[in-house]
Amino acid sequence: MSSSTPQDASPENTGTGWAWLLFSSLFEVVFALSTEATDGFTRLGPSLLTVAAASCGIFTLSLALKTVDVGVGYTVWAGIGGVGTVVFGTLIYDEPMTVWKVIAFVLIIGGALGLRVSDSVAAKKQAAAEAASARAAQPVA
Repeated sequence: MSSSTPQDASPENTGTGWAWLLFSSLFEVVFALSTEATDGFTRLGPSLLTVAAASCGIFTLSLALKTVDVGVGYTVWAGIGGVGTVVFGTLIYDEPMTVWKVIAFVLIIGGALGLRVSDSVAAKKQAAAEAASARAAQPVA
């Protein structure tokens, strides 16, 4: 089993992980919306799109989790997927949008941003600790 922190969580790589996470979240939205269109997986086109979007979403999520903690990454992925699905479900499937849904969106997005900030702070602290450790390990001339 691997350690509890991603392998290469430097600030630069964490940014790449977050980009993968956002990209993966788009696949999550497509997956959810196309599942509705499958009519119980009886329509071939939407069914194939659903399987492809799910596969791509999981694959790109795995790339994100190389540098983003799994708890943070999955929570943000699911949150963005949920918000995106409700927003586009309203636009595509004419589902109702309520004030309570908007309030929930604000809370979810605020939580995702808070997790992003905490991940960035943790990566910077880790990089500083590794730099200090490397300096301490260098022989004195």
